[in-house]
Amino acid sequence: MSAAPAPKGAAGLAGGSRIPRHVAIIMDGNGRWAEKRGLPRVAGHKAGAEAVRRAMQSAVDHGVEVLTLYAFSSENWKRTSEEIADLTGLMRFYLERELATLHKEGVKLRLIGDYSAFGPDLVARLDRAIDHTATNQRLTLVVALNYGSRAEIVAAARNLAEKAVAGDVDAQMIDEDALAGELQTRGLPELDLLIRTSGEVRLSNFLLWQAAYAELMFVGTLWPDFAERDFAAALEQFAARERRFGGR
Repeated sequence: MSAAPAPKGAAGLAGGSRIPRHVAIIMDGNGRWAEKRGLPRVAGHKAGAEAVRRAMQSAVDHGVEVLTLYAFSSENWKRTSEEIADLTGLMRFYLERELATLHKEGVKLRLIGDYSAFGPDLVARLDRAIDHTATNQRLTLVVALNYGSRAEIVAAARNLAEKAVAGDVDAQMIDEDALAGELQTRGLPELDLLIRTSGEVRLSNFLLWQAAYAELMFVGTLWPDFAERDFAAALEQFAARERRFGGR
């Protein structure tokens, strides 16, 4: 049986580069990190924000083009109102504190998910950050806010169905590329590496379509403790793997 063709975004890897173009991280373990230390959960989220900075720096240092972070899932609304308020407050704080640094370091911010649910004030701040960093090219930082992959795929299918009904597309010509073009990650390189911290071994409704041929790594480190050496170790493991994209 012949091997399936590699996804478009994997061409650079096949050509010899062992650095993934697109890395995604499920940042898990903030709450447990705080509980182990007898601290409130918000302390874990603050420490997790510092880990985000380290991950971004590591991505830049190693030449990763896109770093996608699962910051707030659509299921996170089930948390207490106090914790949600803490999380949104932290987002406001770090947007104000870090925006200038992001821009200076050449980081382009992009969001996926329905972040309108966070209210007009935070939405305006997020939109300003997106506009302010739009021309940067050193690293694209994709932050998933109020994101759920199943909902994303359903929305993409609905959009294609509406276009087919309107006669804008031929339903018989809809293929994987057409659906991928309706996803919120359109235009980004294919996902190469997906990391989840804290020892949990599941995808939790994150980038289900995009992860079809990604390398998956589940590490025991709690997210606030995830350091530059952990990022580098993940890249080393990635480089050692043989990617066959469906081939034997």
